[in-house]
Amino acid sequence: MSWLRRLAVLLPRTVERDGGGTEPDPRFTFANERTFLAWSRTALALVVAGLAIVQLLPPFPGVPSGRHLLGIPLIVLGAVLAVTAYAEWARNQHALRRGEPMPRSVLPWILAATITGIAVIAAIVLILSALR
Repeated sequence: MSWLRRLAVLLPRTVERDGGGTEPDPRFTFANERTFLAWSRTALALVVAGLAIVQLLPPFPGVPSGRHLLGIPLIVLGAVLAVTAYAEWARNQHALRRGEPMPRSVLPWILAATITGIAVIAAIVLILSALR
């Protein structure tokens, strides 16, 4: 399947008109929606944390770009998380309607890997700042 077709499946009208399968139990639909909203809140918190780091944190001595090295990846992670959360919501909704197994989520892996990377960057920035 091409990327354009994969993206077209995720459009709101396509999700609403999904004619395959039956309407799932509302409890499952609402649970899927609550999961999407939880990931969206996490994405928003990451964006706000990144903005706060860049705008409010004092500069690191000897590492002038330290705030940006920490804040910008958080903002990007928040944006990626928001888009991926919607895509997973749509995939889960399709699976619920068709009675298929739920697809595996990539969101925990994305979040864990990026936060680990940011933690390593933070440690390096702090060590460089302390040495100067």
